[in-house]
Amino acid sequence: MDPTTILLFALAAVTSLFMAWVIGAGSSGATPFAPAVGANAISTMRAAFVVGILGFAGAVTQGASVSEAVGRGLVHGVSLPPSGVIVALLIGAGLMATGISTGYPIATAFTVTGAVIGIGLAIGGEPAWAKYVEIGGMWLLTPFVGGGIAYGIASVLPRPDVPEHVSVPLLAGLVGVVVANLEFVFLAPVGGTVAAAGSSVVPIGSAIAAAVISLGVGAFVGSVVRWDTARDEIGGLRRFLLVLGGLVAFSAGASQVGLAVGPLLPLLDGLSVVSPVVVLLGGGLGILVGSWTSAPRMIKAVSQEYASLGPRRSIATLVPSFLIAQTAVLLGVPVSFNEIVVSAIVGSGLAVGGSSGVSPRKLGVTVLAWIASFVVAFGLGYGSMHLLGLH
Repeated sequence: MDPTTILLFALAAVTSLFMAWVIGAGSSGATPFAPAVGANAISTMRAAFVVGILGFAGAVTQGASVSEAVGRGLVHGVSLPPSGVIVALLIGAGLMATGISTGYPIATAFTVTGAVIGIGLAIGGEPAWAKYVEIGGMWLLTPFVGGGIAYGIASVLPRPDVPEHVSVPLLAGLVGVVVANLEFVFLAPVGGTVAAAGSSVVPIGSAIAAAVISLGVGAFVGSVVRWDTARDEIGGLRRFLLVLGGLVAFSAGASQVGLAVGPLLPLLDGLSVVSPVVVLLGGGLGILVGSWTSAPRMIKAVSQEYASLGPRRSIATLVPSFLIAQTAVLLGVPVSFNEIVVSAIVGSGLAVGGSSGVSPRKLGVTVLAWIASFVVAFGLGYGSMHLLGLH
């Protein structure tokens, strides 16, 4: 390998780390615990510390799916050259850094996906239409599904005819069932999930055993939350809220690390000495450092500038955020955690306070920024390849 190629590979790796840092400082680091901070369940600095650790864990144990989609699934027939990888990540990181400096949550998935597609098409790649439909459907449905679920939960929790010692444990039980069926790399030899691993030692059909174990985990989690809220209602709600924030932070790392390291994967095909696991570790470390050093600003922006959140409304925000995030990880679809959480915040706000529960101006500017980020990233990616003579 000639020195120029080695230098380009090194620059691509450094750019990927920078992108991971920006993700940790922005979408992955800010949005998971923003509702909990808004509900005064945890301080801003402590939230940044915890979200960094959990984001790192999610990146390493669940990050391969989205990384593969970003690296190899967005354009057919070509692989991004090292210079294209550098440009794609610089575009994504630059737009994200702009969002961080202005306090508006730019959608990371939109910037990186737009840049990679623009660059791939410019160098002669074929559009991956099936994947675009899957991604576009996820992006378009997220505000309606996430906001709708959040609206429904926020509408039910304060109702006197639906006691919280019933409704909140039911939500916790649902979350427990989902957690039992999350796929982890380290569980791959025994089925990939806690439920599948447990079913291998139960002397009944594997599908039935997995269902029984899932329901058992859900019942256990629901019972614990019911007991906790019965003895200390407000404290129990806040503790459940913190667990939800942790699960969303974990899911954020699993999804967002792919936006930082995914473009590197095609470059590793000829380098057997570098394992994809090492790349995920590096991306997770970048997210952790970004969360620890720069996430507090965005946490404050999302938690305080969009709406005034309480424990119940925050729970209504984080439950659909977790479900949508894990659906995206399962499908290998890059998604924006800013879009997921902000949509859920808006949905819960409409249920609690109507249009007064959200900031229309802030929301409008954010949506425009999301749309513009994809268009600008695509244009910059496509145009940069023509400027570099790689089209």
